Amino acid sequence: MIYTITLNPTIDRLLYLGGKLTKEKNNRLDRIAYDLGGKGHHGSYAMSKLGVENQALGFCGTTNKRKLEKILEEKGINHDLVEVYGKPTRESYVLLEKDVSGSILITEKGYAVSNYDKSLLFDKIEEKVEAEDTVLIAGSMPPGFEIEDLEKLINLLNKIGCFIACDLSGEALKAAVKAGINFIKPNRFEILEIAEQGRSLLDTVKELTKTIDYVIVSQGGAGSLCGHKNEFYQITPPVVVVKNDTGAGDCFVGSFLASLTQQKTFAEALTMATACSASKVQHDDSTTFSVKDAQNLQEKVILEKL
Repeated sequence: MIYTITLNPTIDRLLYLGGKLTKEKNNRLDRIAYDLGGKGHHGSYAMSKLGVENQALGFCGTTNKRKLEKILEEKGINHDLVEVYGKPTRESYVLLEKDVSGSILITEKGYAVSNYDKSLLFDKIEEKVEAEDTVLIAGSMPPGFEIEDLEKLINLLNKIGCFIACDLSGEALKAAVKAGINFIKPNRFEILEIAEQGRSLLDTVKELTKTIDYVIVSQGGAGSLCGHKNEFYQITPPVVVVKNDTGAGDCFVGSFLASLTQQKTFAEALTMATACSASKVQHDDSTTFSVKDAQNLQEKVILEKL
């Protein structure tokens, strides 16, 4: 079983512009749509699409709870969220310009969680998670959830003995690595915050894999540099037409962890995750990808052993 933990969830409000975003002009919208936001929720969607059992944990605000739950249900995501009373789940605004590749993302900060909210989440995790499970902690932390709380969460999971994956950044990433985890996916800038200065990127990955089972460094359109034990790869994704890159990295993480639970090799998990991500960016919402398309794209992923 895989559990995803989204501490600071969001609802993506997709704003489809009729043209290019221009200052000092009335920019008209063609349409508005809603989709899942939050790295953990995106990961859960990818896992569910690949047929891997998972459950989304974390927080949700009560004032717009039904709005978030409706999207989760439409996406087929099993969930059990701690309600933060009297607060709305934040929204992220994804601007998509007509005939322009990619997107612009603007996010709200989110509500503050109390000690009571945190204790409910920790109790739920302790009750559910077992040693043979995988747990993904992904995304930003809400106001009120401090680094000490993250350390407490990881220590709890380490005590249980499960596989811990973290898709975090900044001080949260540093704390997670120090606490002891099994998977990280920083970008090429974030990895410099947790590595010894002066090393090459490959040497940095080699050093980190001495204490972290899986290290994947995102290099944007250039692919990923990946390490596990004594296996190191440069992954180059296939060339596709990008409509919306929001959620592509989260799709990679969810697909990679799903592939590991399906007993895929490290190389197979990497190529499948890269292919799922490549399929995702061809869609104009925050989550959708095609498994069939990904299977075809997988053959076009370039895997170079280092």
